[in-house]
Amino acid sequence: MRRLNRKKTLNLMKELDAFPKVPESYIETTATGGTVSLIAFTTMALLTIMEFMVYRDTWMKYEYEVDKDFTSKLRINIDITVAMKCQYIGADVLDLAETMVSSADGLVYEPVIFELSPLQREWQREDKSLQPPDACRIHGQLYVNKVAGNFHITVGKAIPHPRGHAHLAALVSHESYNFSHRIDHLSFGELITGVINPLDGTEKIASDHNQMFQYFITVVPTKLHTYKIAAETHQFSVTERERVINHAAGSHGVSGIFMKYDISSLMVTVTEEHMPFWQFLVRLCGIIGGIFSTTGILHGIGGFIVEIICCRFRLGSHKSTSVPVQDGHLNNHVPLVTEDAMQ
Repeated sequence: MRRLNRKKTLNLMKELDAFPKVPESYIETTATGGTVSLIAFTTMALLTIMEFMVYRDTWMKYEYEVDKDFTSKLRINIDITVAMKCQYIGADVLDLAETMVSSADGLVYEPVIFELSPLQREWQREDKSLQPPDACRIHGQLYVNKVAGNFHITVGKAIPHPRGHAHLAALVSHESYNFSHRIDHLSFGELITGVINPLDGTEKIASDHNQMFQYFITVVPTKLHTYKIAAETHQFSVTERERVINHAAGSHGVSGIFMKYDISSLMVTVTEEHMPFWQFLVRLCGIIGGIFSTTGILHGIGGFIVEIICCRFRLGSHKSTSVPVQDGHLNNHVPLVTEDAMQ
């Protein structure tokens, strides 16, 4: 009974098949059709490989929104080497709210040698030297309010007082001023491995004792979401300026390194996206079906054109071999049929 039911089901499915079937004896294979089929399958294989490479690739999507977080602190990551001894310089931050963040809250002053050896410049590794330290490496983190501020390194240690803050520079001789510096790292927010910031590796050599170096920085809060990492960091752009302080010439100011930063009100969300698998299948089906249809149409058009040309050629050759008639009489080469012959 089960076998009979299966046979009935198969027969029913065959009867419901709406696609026409052509007997194999009616199919004619040609060299042109084989060539077109070979080209079509080769094209499909190449486009499939290219589509798979696109499917494996990812891209970044950027979205912008207003940053509504005003209460959290902004982290500044600093690693700067100044060509002056540590006891002669001081670093701190003063923001628009007149809030001073001292370098003692998170920065370390380390005596080093300013001039790098060839090994250090090539591999960025430390090597032992017998020379006495002539510079100061200031590195660490500072947490500041999310408002515009000014991080600066200048002569003397910072002295806070009710009207602001000042640096005790009276005990430092003017001839020892040298604000040549090297910025090994400067970033805002969470540290992300492998990210190179705009000021990383910057080196400035002072041409005068009284010289001011200014960096105008615009910080943009950024949320990063990829398949490998999710972090909240900050991008920034920077404009540099340097000038010699000369009060007699009208160039006023204080010698030192000044980094004035401003926080953007917009936040950027960067998301890594990938093509969905269903979209990949749809595109792949479109490629295969489109190539089949296009090659079939082109092959049909080409065959039609060839057929027209061949028909005209055959028609012309047939006319050239037809019997000529001259003056109403047949040509002498054509035999005449007489009554005797018919009898």
